Amino acid sequence: MAFSSPGMNFTALRSLSRAMLRGFVRDRTALAFSVLLPVLFLVLLGSLYRGGGSPKLTVVEIGNVGLLSRTAGQPGLSGVLAVTRSADRKAAVREVRRGDADAAVQQIGNQLIVHYSIADPTTAGIVQAVFSSIVARADQVRADPAGSYQLLTHQVENTTPKPIQFLVPGLLGWAIASGATFGAAITLVNWRHSKLLRRLRLAPVSTGSVVLARAGVSLLVALIQMALFLLIATTPFFGLQLTAAWWMAVPVVLCGTLAFMSIGLLIGSFAKTQQAATAIANLIILPMAFLGGAFIPLRFAPVWLQDASYAMPLRYLVTGMQDVMARGEGPGAALPAIGILAVLTAVLMFIAIRVFRWDEI
Repeated sequence: MAFSSPGMNFTALRSLSRAMLRGFVRDRTALAFSVLLPVLFLVLLGSLYRGGGSPKLTVVEIGNVGLLSRTAGQPGLSGVLAVTRSADRKAAVREVRRGDADAAVQQIGNQLIVHYSIADPTTAGIVQAVFSSIVARADQVRADPAGSYQLLTHQVENTTPKPIQFLVPGLLGWAIASGATFGAAITLVNWRHSKLLRRLRLAPVSTGSVVLARAGVSLLVALIQMALFLLIATTPFFGLQLTAAWWMAVPVVLCGTLAFMSIGLLIGSFAKTQQAATAIANLIILPMAFLGGAFIPLRFAPVWLQDASYAMPLRYLVTGMQDVMARGEGPGAALPAIGILAVLTAVLMFIAIRVFRWDEI
């Protein structure tokens, strides 16, 4: 005899619990969203912050820096510096300004000149501490006060950028990616579920017309998002200062919107429910926000994770905007990001149109 009480039927409770558990396990989308996504974040963040040792600095050696060569291998400094060489001072400084290197170093006589970026204050502090240590050790070995080395540090930016300079492109990139992907995916699934696509199919409407209409809406929303972000961030309270070529962020935003809209259309082509489309989009966008540098810099991430970030469209959307909005680069700095996002859009749009379905399976 099953135990029961006036307010509770434990037999029914057990049956319902078992049915719900089975339904959860059988729902692959819910299972992935509840289990796979947290595990994925654990792997990503665990890899980013694995270990408590000193981070490795990427340094460009301009010409021959004898002091760096003699001291970089000393105990305590080994494993801290990853040194590459360049004969072009302007190119080396540009690498630092764009975030591709942490410092550029040159030596003139007894002067060690370190070019660094203040975009990441933590990295800037580490750069100065490491090279101060190098100069101090070199002076101890030399033991000649008259010929002691002198450390000179130069900031590569004309003015000290505020954190908002780099925060805005990152958050704007994430907002655009999320809006375009979720909007396209959920709209397509809802229209198919409500039979609206079937009615459109009977009308003189082509697949291209459906895609172009979605593209127009996505682009309009993205431009509104960008306008609101800039309008709020440039107020005196936040203090965003746009650089001369900031207007080149507009084509970057447009290309990025189309790229992520294509991802959304691809998701909507095979997702059967709105919940499934939402879960799949989250599985793509949220990890990409970390891998693409929208939330946190990948400067000290493992090499494999940095390499993986180059396959993420969000990386190019964010860095393309940062180059022309925050780092003071010229209009040409945005062209690589525009080209990559445009090619990605063409490929994904072609696939999305080929797998497009008017009706539910």
